[in-house]
Amino acid sequence: MGQTTVKEGAVCVDVCGKRQPPRMSPPNQSVEGLLQEVSNRSLNATESPEAWDPGTLRALKISLAVVLSIITLATVLSNAFVLTTIFLTRKLHTPANYLIGSLAVTDLLVSILVMPISIVYTITHTWSFGQILCDIWLSSDITCCTASILHLCVIALDRYWAITDALEYSKRRTAGHAAAMIAIVWAISICISIPPLFWRQAKAHEEMSDCLVNTSQISYTIYSTCGAFYIPSVLLIILYGRIYVAARNRILNPPSLYGKRFTTAQLITGSAGASLCSLNPSLHEGHSHSAGSALFFNHVKVKLADSVLERKRISAARERKATKTLGVILGAFIICWLPFFVASLVLPICRDSCWIHPALFDFFTWLGYLNSLINPIIYTVFNEEFRQAFQKVVHFRKAT
Repeated sequence: MGQTTVKEGAVCVDVCGKRQPPRMSPPNQSVEGLLQEVSNRSLNATESPEAWDPGTLRALKISLAVVLSIITLATVLSNAFVLTTIFLTRKLHTPANYLIGSLAVTDLLVSILVMPISIVYTITHTWSFGQILCDIWLSSDITCCTASILHLCVIALDRYWAITDALEYSKRRTAGHAAAMIAIVWAISICISIPPLFWRQAKAHEEMSDCLVNTSQISYTIYSTCGAFYIPSVLLIILYGRIYVAARNRILNPPSLYGKRFTTAQLITGSAGASLCSLNPSLHEGHSHSAGSALFFNHVKVKLADSVLERKRISAARERKATKTLGVILGAFIICWLPFFVASLVLPICRDSCWIHPALFDFFTWLGYLNSLINPIIYTVFNEEFRQAFQKVVHFRKAT
């Protein structure tokens, strides 16, 4: 991917890398320009505009760098703790939690490979790391951000199958099945990130000041945004809607108390006075044994053990919590990524008719990155098993 030549008024936006609207001259104007506009508009009409002094701008840049660095560090630590918790807690070694662990790996890669370099580029708006690192950074950004989003889809799909087809899916819900779903996620993500490698930069020998994907390829813009966000979003909304309906039906229409605590059985009595209790009778009253001895059938009520009912109640409670957690994750995903992907799709299409301040676009970009921090926080807050295991890890005790 060589240097991208951008005419004034053109829009350069990649899927998850340094995505940026038209660059104004000078290149630094993304931050200073916004501050200058705010300053100018705050003045009275009779006053002349006054620029921010260099010291103030430098202080604001340093403050922004500190905030973004804290977000990046928190993302690294939170996802690392989720992985450590799953690894050390045998109770969490389930196919469903393997998917959550894979999501944590993906978000960890975003925080290590993408966010640190993005901090520098967001502050300076000048690329000074060369073409090779630009290629690696953009490819990592597109791939990892897309994989993080698609992981939410496979987690929701796993949950949907577990609720709507529990008996059959429990047979297929294995570590190998989870690994296959994860492999599909990464394959799709790589397919979305590969195309820009063939046209992004045409003049590799020239000095680079930007690291962007040229969105003159409208077909790729539509392909990438739909594959990375719009299609997964529709799938997530449909899956969560069905999961919510199924869970709500179970809550609103539970089995009756009588049906919960009692079951019907047949008491089979022979001529010698012996009896046999069958919970799954296949004989009917009035039939005779093949040997000629008469059998008499009576229906009796057998009380279920309280431990069985307690397990059912615990299972239902876990189901409700898992559904709630998935709903919170879906909401956070939409809030974090929707602004960026709307801008990413609309700006290249309408071109000169649309404009967004580069600083606002930077905010949308980091709002999307923030989703990689929110995901592990949601699991530790809303999932009781994760929360308990996480507390044990924090106290340096290996959970068993």
